[in-house]
Amino acid sequence: MDNRAAIANNKPWAAETADPTGDASARAEPDPADRRAGRPHLAPRPSAMSSPSTDVDLAAFLADARRRVDAALDRYVPGDDDPGADCPPRLAQAMRHSLLGGGKRLRPILALMAAEAVGAEPDVALPAACALEMVHTYSLIHDDLPAMDDDDLRRGRPTCHRAFDEATAILAGDALQALAFEVIARDLSPAEAAARCCLELAVASGPIGMVGGQMADLQAEHRTDATAPALEAIHRRKTGALLRAGLRMGAIAAGAAEAELDALDRYGRGVGLAFQIVDDLLDVQGDETKLGKRVGKDSGLGKWTYPGLLGVDGSRRRARQVAEDAVSALEPLGDRAARLRALALDLLERDR
Repeated sequence: MDNRAAIANNKPWAAETADPTGDASARAEPDPADRRAGRPHLAPRPSAMSSPSTDVDLAAFLADARRRVDAALDRYVPGDDDPGADCPPRLAQAMRHSLLGGGKRLRPILALMAAEAVGAEPDVALPAACALEMVHTYSLIHDDLPAMDDDDLRRGRPTCHRAFDEATAILAGDALQALAFEVIARDLSPAEAAARCCLELAVASGPIGMVGGQMADLQAEHRTDATAPALEAIHRRKTGALLRAGLRMGAIAAGAAEAELDALDRYGRGVGLAFQIVDDLLDVQGDETKLGKRVGKDSGLGKWTYPGLLGVDGSRRRARQVAEDAVSALEPLGDRAARLRALALDLLERDR
């Protein structure tokens, strides 16, 4: 049996606001990704902090989720000793080097948590979860290239173009992107859910999502006219779109009702922005040995960042406010969303 097709028979695992001051009554501008995917525009709700469940055991959940996602990813990408694979060995090695080289696995974990939050077994979202990580990894490979951020280190290891070469790195990223859609189309069911997830992932990763955000980020380098709405618009696409897609895809794979999908969508907006703000803070104050990548690179490239715009303390306040908005959005899901609530607050304290 094809080593990737085999996973279909396994069970590996049983928003931005327009007002940077945090006025939750302000209405966000419609997101082009909503229109492209046929989603309704959602205005932010007032913030109301909820306390996560005390028995969530988030750390154990995350560790187990990472192990199971890693195992699934390993089965999807051919290895050197796979006699049935027609993938050139050097390309497979480069794909595996970047995809299986560690990482938080936040995007796939969000997909699994979303499925759980709407009452399904997390494993129904596993193909979508793996596809998300493949697209995320392809974006990191390309982001690290000399033509982009020119990084030598990623997750504590040589970047793909350093470990191999630029041409191989480009092709490895291209291959992972294509494989992501193959996985969803083949292994996610029913067919309607697979089609919707393909659309979600395409919109989130394309010209009005992640790639568009990367372009806007490059164009903003060394400009001195940064504003909070403009910065949030960049990060809503560059980072937030794929995080938000993870939640939506997990919920779609689980057959969520529209009200549940809307709650998770709103949560994704807040968590995506909080994650990016903390990422900006870590680039200023983080420990390179823990992060596994260079620190201070954003300021060196003249990029717009939250600490550069709001200062460190202002950035921390903004991150907490949007994380609290995210927690508030989960109210319709009740106790089933306890892990998502805990995760939103845990992200504020991350050091890698």
